Amino acid sequence: MKEYDFAGVTVAVTGAGHGFGRAIAQSFAALGAQVYACDLSAAELEETADHPGAIHTTAFDLTAPGAAKAWIADVEKHAESPVGVLVSNAGGVRGQVMRPVEEVPESDWHDIIAINLHAHFSLAQAVAPGMKGAGHGRIVTISSGAGLQPSRTGIQAYTSAKHGLIGLTRQLAHELGPHGITVNSVAPGLILSNPSSIRQWEAYGPEGQARVMSSIALRRLGEAQDIANAVMFLASPMANYINGQVLSVDGGK
Repeated sequence: MKEYDFAGVTVAVTGAGHGFGRAIAQSFAALGAQVYACDLSAAELEETADHPGAIHTTAFDLTAPGAAKAWIADVEKHAESPVGVLVSNAGGVRGQVMRPVEEVPESDWHDIIAINLHAHFSLAQAVAPGMKGAGHGRIVTISSGAGLQPSRTGIQAYTSAKHGLIGLTRQLAHELGPHGITVNSVAPGLILSNPSSIRQWEAYGPEGQARVMSSIALRRLGEAQDIANAVMFLASPMANYINGQVLSVDGGK
């Protein structure tokens, strides 16, 4: 469909080494976009780039001071155009598990907030000038069902950050909308797209897994491509009048 033709569009995708990010980067590339993908893992990014279409990769830590701004500047210099679509996907629990609140080290709290909230702010801040200059842009954040209710992970910082990310998405939508920029979020349900989600699923055991499945109207788990499809829609002209919204992709939880 013409509405899903991204030829000539510069697309930046974070957390593109696996899971949602990989599916998103490859989907945009397949539709003609010039994709710039980043992640911590250079090896995983190589697998992402092994796909038809143009996917340029950079491995670095988005939480390092100034890293997001420097990466976007490099992307726009290489592309010779402003970022047209930012998919702010990087996040996760950073290997942490649920612990009672009184036992959580302050550094662990900050580690999760840094990648799940602060990095998203820094990226939006970096792409805003170019999008304003172009009079058009799309920012899609990848939040979580944990941004709308307590998280199954039980990790306080993760739930707090995802709630904050949805708040940031809505606030930026109001600020940037007058410049022709839409800001929306996709909130995935439980999808086995990375080691953390797989460990979480396995920890439920057969009975717990059955309970989770019974709470999903479609009676199945989703796939990374389901999230990519939602992002394609929000980045396309078909979503021109959608702004400040959260699209839950969870099978009808």
